[in-house]
Amino acid sequence: MLETSARLLRLLSLLQAHREWSGADLADRLGVTPRTVRRDVDRLRDLGYPVDASPGTGGGYRLGAGAELPPLLLDDDEAVAVAVGLRTAAGQGIEGIGETSVRALAKLEQVLPSRLRRRVSALNAVTVPMLRARQGAAVDPALLTELAHACRDSEVLRFAYLDHNGTATRRTVEPHRLVCTEHRWYLVAWDVERAGWRTFRSDRITPKPPHGPRFAPRTPPADDLAAYVSQGVSTQVYAARAVLTLHTSAERAAEVIGPSVGVLEAVDDSRCVLSTGAPNLDVLVIHVMLLGVDFEVVEPPELTDRIRTVRDRLSRALAAGGGPVTPTDDGDPVRKP
Repeated sequence: MLETSARLLRLLSLLQAHREWSGADLADRLGVTPRTVRRDVDRLRDLGYPVDASPGTGGGYRLGAGAELPPLLLDDDEAVAVAVGLRTAAGQGIEGIGETSVRALAKLEQVLPSRLRRRVSALNAVTVPMLRARQGAAVDPALLTELAHACRDSEVLRFAYLDHNGTATRRTVEPHRLVCTEHRWYLVAWDVERAGWRTFRSDRITPKPPHGPRFAPRTPPADDLAAYVSQGVSTQVYAARAVLTLHTSAERAAEVIGPSVGVLEAVDDSRCVLSTGAPNLDVLVIHVMLLGVDFEVVEPPELTDRIRTVRDRLSRALAAGGGPVTPTDDGDPVRKP
């Protein structure tokens, strides 16, 4: 009986870790016959686990959706990750999830072994979250779940979308992945009608079911989807774009430049390259000056011209404040005695 119970737990763990298993693969993993696998699947069903089975050579077993949520198996690291994630979820810009997270965390910590409870408590005790959702960017958790399911199941998705100008469009896409930043969630998907990869802000998506059919997943637009989305939302969507060499390390620059502001690439220990954008060159000049580090403009040359214009304007403003001012070779105004 003990051996059977242990095998059931192992079977459940396999079903949770993989989307679908063939009977032969499960039998091989568990060291039993396919007939024993079928009996064990029936036992899991009796315990309330919704195990679906599809016949044929391409069929197999998978955990489905049931009327109630059955117990889940989590290893130590997964349990700690869930507990910490629930604590910080309220600051991730997901609408209405704060109270739900607290209730779920209370239930989880109640059954955590003492060794794991100490790990979670220690991390919580020394962590002060400083995350705050941007106004108007909250996302309904049900929407994220719907998008995630479409990505997981490779199911065509239909939705209404508001672009950054507020223009409403209808989209039919093959969803690939959800990418989240500190404040926002983005959907990376192949736009069927436009025949290209696109990035969509989740808070601007209104699903228009029914979805489907299934599709064969395409090769993603980049190996690093986080960098791909960062490039899109920080640079490509803007009319004015620039590439700058910053006289500081990429690690230091990343402390003030988030992925939605620009893309950083290390050159050496004291320099990095920033690719960024803005609605126009004037805004771009202000954006660059507020970084607080020395820099060189790589492109476009128009940005250098605009910086000179701003430098001359500031020099005239200082001169008007009392006494003549002449710019030095590096552009810093120096008042004449």
